[in-house]
Amino acid sequence: MSKIIASNFKTNHTRKTTLAFCNHLENFLNQKNIPHQIRLFPPNTALLDNYFKNFKIGAQNAYFTKNGSFTGEIGEEQLEEFGIQSLLIGHSERREYLGETQVFCAKKFEYFSQRDFEIFYCIGESLSTKKEGLEKTLTFLQSQLQGIDLDYPKLLIAYEPIWAIGTGISATLEEITQIHTYLKQILGRIPLLYGGSVKSQNIREIFKIPSVDGVLIGSASWEIESFKQILENSLEK
Repeated sequence: MSKIIASNFKTNHTRKTTLAFCNHLENFLNQKNIPHQIRLFPPNTALLDNYFKNFKIGAQNAYFTKNGSFTGEIGEEQLEEFGIQSLLIGHSERREYLGETQVFCAKKFEYFSQRDFEIFYCIGESLSTKKEGLEKTLTFLQSQLQGIDLDYPKLLIAYEPIWAIGTGISATLEEITQIHTYLKQILGRIPLLYGGSVKSQNIREIFKIPSVDGVLIGSASWEIESFKQILENSLEK
């Protein structure tokens, strides 16, 4: 069954190493029967032309503008140069470290959804919210969907519990099932991805959860050999 496997490089890799990664991955996928949809999100300085046939390249961030006077940002015009039509919005690190509010995330979503982008929209709770109980967690996750058109056909939701990102501690299969089952009742047909310390050792079990349509992976996907192992282990056996 085809699922979605997305890699967020975050602030890692250069244009040179990204190109080497992509070329290696393309060759690997030419030889392997991997049924999944694959997306790579390198840093903006390492964006490449979207000419690969086995996967697509997306952007980790963009400002809601065609072009203009927004120092340090890139807009739609810069993404067009590379043929990029996939975008991450609402990642917890941008919300937490860079102060992106829900209103700001919703403005990004509105702009790029009107331009037919494939949008990976991220939601997730902190450890303190988790400790307040399931009801508070679910209410918080719903609040992160405010201003987001859930009928947009190219929307994907990535649930990433903040306490599991980069910590090496993934949510348990029971926790993922519980949250994803609830979110599916709200999201319906929208693909729902899990993110948070996904790696080759747990990808197969995570993919067995019926409400998981894919994964958004961080550090375990930054080295090509590790990413290849994730892809191979993702197959049903």
